[in-house]
Amino acid sequence: MNRDRGSAVPMALGVVAAACFASSFVLNREMSAAGGSWLWTASLRYLFMVPPLVLLVWIRGGLPGVVRSLRARPGLWLGWSTVGFGLFYAPLTWASQEGAGWLLAATWQLVIVAGIVIGGRVPRRTLAVSLLIVAGVALAQTQNAHGMNAATIARVVVPVLVAAVAYPLGNRKLLGRDGLDGVQRTLAMTLGSLPLWLALAGTAGLRAGAPGRDQVVQCLIVALVSGVVATTLFFRATDLVRDRPAALGAVEATQAAEVPFTLAGEALLTGVAAPTPPAWTGLALIVGGLCLHALHRPAPEPPAAATAWASATPARPAVPAPRPPSARTP
Repeated sequence: MNRDRGSAVPMALGVVAAACFASSFVLNREMSAAGGSWLWTASLRYLFMVPPLVLLVWIRGGLPGVVRSLRARPGLWLGWSTVGFGLFYAPLTWASQEGAGWLLAATWQLVIVAGIVIGGRVPRRTLAVSLLIVAGVALAQTQNAHGMNAATIARVVVPVLVAAVAYPLGNRKLLGRDGLDGVQRTLAMTLGSLPLWLALAGTAGLRAGAPGRDQVVQCLIVALVSGVVATTLFFRATDLVRDRPAALGAVEATQAAEVPFTLAGEALLTGVAAPTPPAWTGLALIVGGLCLHALHRPAPEPPAAATAWASATPARPAVPAPRPPSARTP
């Protein structure tokens, strides 16, 4: 893909990934409401992700590259994978015990601001549009915040804040590492975070016993839809724009689409109340912000080689002095 042609394809991949990511918020809340341990919810997702990811990467011929990178930098993959996957998903599943999926999905949109801050200098337009999306998220959720006490909100907001910082931080630290693509990086990060998930699974077995059948099935769905499909699509989208901070911030902002997708999912499964007029306004701001990101076409920059040549070329070519008669060729 030509990186000067805008961000429409990466943005589309990001929106599809957001729809798949929304399954985590909906099903995690369902499992918590049914009494399932958050430890199993967190660990089973990533344990179930390993076999399909290994198969997928092997079919694509990328398994040797993953193995080489893990062997060359085991500490790097262990550390940043634990941050990017572990400190992202474990807090989210813990918070699902305290709040509905919509509250988690709304608070999670702070990942947009976190990604901008972590990424450093970003054009003001990208920052303004991303803040517009965050404002829309806040407005969309005002109807749901009524009646919730401060302690409950804090038990949701604090762990989700940790997740919102950890996910883009771990993702960017490993972005493009050793030339791995999005699917390879998803597998490498899953394998790198396995020690944490095995520890949580062992703790869950000691504290809560074996997981129930429904929880296992729902964790499998989340692993395939959110863990494999959504993560690989999102990583592919970030790979396409990793050299353009503005476009990367725009792709990360597509995660705001998780809010309407989560609202729709919960409406189908749990019958939550329909959005109020202010909530619809907030959803319109989210969609509008995504469209502004997608339709923006940054001005192409001249190639570095051409710039260097232009700077080295004098404005007016020097006229060579005539050679003396003795030096002229016959």
